Amino acid sequence: MAAALTCHHDILAALHAPEQFSNQVSSHLNVPNGMDGDEHQAYRALIEPFFSDVVLTQFQPKLQVVIDKLLDNLDALEDVEVMATLAHPFALRAQCAFMGWPVALEQRLIDWMAAQNSATLAQDRPALRALAEDFSDIVIAQFDHARRGEGDLDSVTAQLTQLSLRGEPLPDEYLVSIVRNWTVGELGTIAAAVGSIVGFLAQNPVVQKQLREAPMHIDHAIDEILRIDAPLLTNRRRTTCPMQLGNESYDVETIVTIDWRAANTDSAVFAEPQQFKWDRDPHLNLLYGAGVHVCPGRPLAQLELGLLTRCLLNKFSTIQLGDNAFERALPPRGGYQTIWAKFNH
Repeated sequence: MAAALTCHHDILAALHAPEQFSNQVSSHLNVPNGMDGDEHQAYRALIEPFFSDVVLTQFQPKLQVVIDKLLDNLDALEDVEVMATLAHPFALRAQCAFMGWPVALEQRLIDWMAAQNSATLAQDRPALRALAEDFSDIVIAQFDHARRGEGDLDSVTAQLTQLSLRGEPLPDEYLVSIVRNWTVGELGTIAAAVGSIVGFLAQNPVVQKQLREAPMHIDHAIDEILRIDAPLLTNRRRTTCPMQLGNESYDVETIVTIDWRAANTDSAVFAEPQQFKWDRDPHLNLLYGAGVHVCPGRPLAQLELGLLTRCLLNKFSTIQLGDNAFERALPPRGGYQTIWAKFNH
């Protein structure tokens, strides 16, 4: 059986009832997102230090280099296709820099992402299985380099190989699953978020001006932009017992889709939900989820999106829509498939 939750109140209730709405949905290993209870807590405790203030402060100069190179290559006054020229390259290069992966790996990951997106849209299960194996090979090769002492010994990848639980080192299968969540999951949502942010700013010059004058509000503005235009559309849960939410009843073992876009534009919670408002209560925004499974990578995502947006607003006097028509992405992707912009000095 399958069902969908679209009401903000019901979704929040489900997120805060992990014993009844389990994250163990997929038949594939998913560390730690697809775990519950003590198992989830144990593995989450292993990965949360990678998103600490200390780690992100050390990463910020590397991220700045990635951003500077990308923005220096934007053609001022010419139409730029944001997704191909900025959003996807930024998501990929930022993640590679965070992991400590070599630049030489970039093209292989670009090709892998393109194939993954095509297979996902086509729901080509055999192709997706083959791509999962290919991704495992890519990541395990990086672990092997780290174990041989090659590259940066302080990189996130090298530190992952040192993880252990109850005195036992984590198997490669578990390490690959962790990286899959960080990389496969984040590349698509970060790229979608960048497209949505640029698209919003290009269509809202007043907000652009406000943020240039008060950059301390950029993070708050980004969360509000992405509340309106969700980069991640859905997740799933599985009921562990018969449940009643609102007027709906759910049998045990029902696969429930969490509709983030619907939750964050629920008019019962957000007045004029499609309008950007500075005075929204940030605690109601489910952009990063809620409850025990709230996104552990939130600090990294906020650093990446916030710094990129600050640099865009500092470098360019105006950001405008280009002359070409934009095209929205097709589910399960959020944001734009293509969107054109002009970045003017």
